Amino acid sequence: MLAACAKVDRNVGRVVGVTDGDTVRVLVNDPTPKEVRVRLHGIDAPERNQAFGTRARQELSSLVFGKTVRLQKVDTDRYGRTVARLVVDGRDVNAEMVRRGFAWWYERYAPDDPVLKAAQREARAGKLGLWRDARPVPPWEFRARERER
Repeated sequence: MLAACAKVDRNVGRVVGVTDGDTVRVLVNDPTPKEVRVRLHGIDAPERNQAFGTRARQELSSLVFGKTVRLQKVDTDRYGRTVARLVVDGRDVNAEMVRRGFAWWYERYAPDDPVLKAAQREARAGKLGLWRDARPVPPWEFRARERER
């Protein structure tokens, strides 16, 4: 008699790398282990060479590195990354990054997201993270300026 095969949950994995403040690498079973690059949906963190870029990466790492996460896939981007909400220990990581002031609500890609909108309002009011800066520059503007150089 054959043993019953356990159902593989492709939406659960362990974070094995943090690229920057809004991108991670997750080891998932599909049905064999494979690494997936995941871009956090609806947020945009400062670039590495931008103010708060290193701090954003550290903050995301403290939230997810080595932990089991649930992926709520939204899309696949033009670079082949899975675009998703990440949930760890019941916490919405995307919203938490915004709430802590280490990422912007990326309104262009999540225009009707009340959770991210409220998280940004809270971080901004509390002058948390990047909101301590008198004039924080959104990453999409920073990238545009860098391309002009």
